[in-house]
Amino acid sequence: MIEAQVLHLLQWVCNLFGLWDFVWHLLGPVWPLVWTLVKIIVIVAPIMLGVAYLTFIERKVLGYMQDRLGPNRVGYYGLLQPIADGLKLLMKEIIIPTGSNKFLFMLAPVMCIAPALAAWAVVPFADGLVLANVNAGLLYILTMTSLGIYGIIIAGWASNSKYAFLGAIRSAAQIVSYELAMGFALVTVLLAAQSMNLVDIVHGQQKGYGMLGWYFIPLFPMFIVYFIAGVAETNRAPFDLAEDESVIVAGFHTEYSGMGFALFFLGEYANMILIAALTSIFFLGGWLPPIDIAPFNQIPGLFWMLGKMSFILFLFLWLRATFPRYRYDQLMRLGWKVFIPLTLVWVVVVAAWMQTPFWLW
Repeated sequence: MIEAQVLHLLQWVCNLFGLWDFVWHLLGPVWPLVWTLVKIIVIVAPIMLGVAYLTFIERKVLGYMQDRLGPNRVGYYGLLQPIADGLKLLMKEIIIPTGSNKFLFMLAPVMCIAPALAAWAVVPFADGLVLANVNAGLLYILTMTSLGIYGIIIAGWASNSKYAFLGAIRSAAQIVSYELAMGFALVTVLLAAQSMNLVDIVHGQQKGYGMLGWYFIPLFPMFIVYFIAGVAETNRAPFDLAEDESVIVAGFHTEYSGMGFALFFLGEYANMILIAALTSIFFLGGWLPPIDIAPFNQIPGLFWMLGKMSFILFLFLWLRATFPRYRYDQLMRLGWKVFIPLTLVWVVVVAAWMQTPFWLW
């Protein structure tokens, strides 16, 4: 539908200059490729802008919670601070340590941010507004979110630094531990929706009685586990032990500077936004309104989706401002001895519950 509207607009503009036949002769054979590239740009550009300004919002929210101002000098109310930070990192010298594997050292930041962006290919922003509506979308998401760990391990190993390598090992163990909990939590979503297609998962929550049909009600423990595991997997406080300055300097990116350093943090914040989007889709009804009556159901679904993502991202920032860091043994104990057993038990509970007349979802 959107593709047809874009084509119609392009044809109208070209007809003003009598160029439609010429333009379509060039574009026609490669139009599917061109349309895919357009959709990729339309998705990636706002995400990168959102990543930049999420850093600004984080500093403002933390400032408010800690009774200080936050950024307020660069631009009106500090709104140009992310642009200034980006330019500063872009102009800094990239230093490659002696004895490091230079190719892998430069490749690692790319391997961290690329999966975080590639995962958005199957994320639906509204009904029909998705780059690739594939049936194995859930499997694709799990695959992409798991690949980021390779960038972290390679960064620690290629730096030829014991501090960076220790940080990479700790981070890898942390991500693997909480990836298991996240995966088992999503098994309950798969059971409830009977589909791995993300659009179908949202449609499965469209029961006609608003937010009471969303999966966060029957799967509430899994909603909490998935969110906390998402915080741990993105190395966010209070689980940011991969970059615990008091223990291992700055973790796996100790030896990085300039844009190499920036790409790691772009990947971290892009993963935060991705976890917020997935939490909204799996448990909070995605683009569905909380009440299926006017005027709520007349508001475009994209606004509901962005509103839910903003709420989840605020919880990320709230956690950082509230809790001190966990010890590493506490972190691993929570993942292996609490979350994984809880998710396994809830998989059985949901499977049994669905066989009774009391399952309403």
